[in-house]
Amino acid sequence: MERFRDEVGADGAVCVRGGGTRWTLGMSPYVEADEGPEVRVVTAPQGIQKHDPAEMTVMVGAGTALTDLAAALSLHGQEVALEGPPGSTVGGTLAVGHSSVRRPRIGAARDTLLQAECVGADGALFKAGGPTVKNVTGYDLCRLLVGSLGTLALLGRVILRTRPVPEQTIWMTGGLLPSDVLAACYRPAGVLWDGTSTFVRLEGYSSDVRDEAQSLALLGLSGVDGPPSLPMHRDRWRGTLPAGGVLEVSTGVLHRPDPAPAAPVAPAVRALADRVRAGFDPRGRLNPGRDPYLVTA
Repeated sequence: MERFRDEVGADGAVCVRGGGTRWTLGMSPYVEADEGPEVRVVTAPQGIQKHDPAEMTVMVGAGTALTDLAAALSLHGQEVALEGPPGSTVGGTLAVGHSSVRRPRIGAARDTLLQAECVGADGALFKAGGPTVKNVTGYDLCRLLVGSLGTLALLGRVILRTRPVPEQTIWMTGGLLPSDVLAACYRPAGVLWDGTSTFVRLEGYSSDVRDEAQSLALLGLSGVDGPPSLPMHRDRWRGTLPAGGVLEVSTGVLHRPDPAPAAPVAPAVRALADRVRAGFDPRGRLNPGRDPYLVTA
């Protein structure tokens, strides 16, 4: 963390780059030399530093690849509720804030972060949150940091909540309406709809998954290898499913093949967000040019 702090420093525009899988979200922090200040690029610490399976927590560098973390946790039958494109890092996934399609069962990405060790705009280290699940001390800054695109502070090392890997998982699909699938299941991990077919992910204890799968089979659903291919752009459900779109039924996240304009932000909300950002970074040196409100869903 000290090395990371020294790289960030206390002056000049700076940003953190992880796997670069969603680098253009919220606009790029790079500014051409003839248009503004040069932005230095730094990398966050990497590696798993401590995993406590009994307490179901893991301490990991924000620059660690999600695949490396998943492989290490799987040895103990655990996982974290973070997902991203191949090459994604822990810190990048938290900075973007997108939750998994399994959110109805495993929770939102912001609920995974228990403690964050960060470098602030003043170049100093600080901690947000606490190392245990039952932590109620101070302001819940961790939820504020998730989805902020690194505009409030730069994540260096984090403590994440882990959870048991389900005994069995299965994807099923059929022509049943999403509402009928939800009525027939108890807490499905995810329900997707492409306008024609409904896809449902069942996970948990093997006996429960088997029973639910049998019930859905009687309604006309059958097992498939996985979910449909999700288009790369995300949007909020606005009541219409575009051609080629896939809807996360329980969360209202819409995956679409073409980008959508960002949802309008109420002036009072924008004013509050600007005050918060100015409080954390009065000189605007952290990820300049990025705007979390340009990231949809």
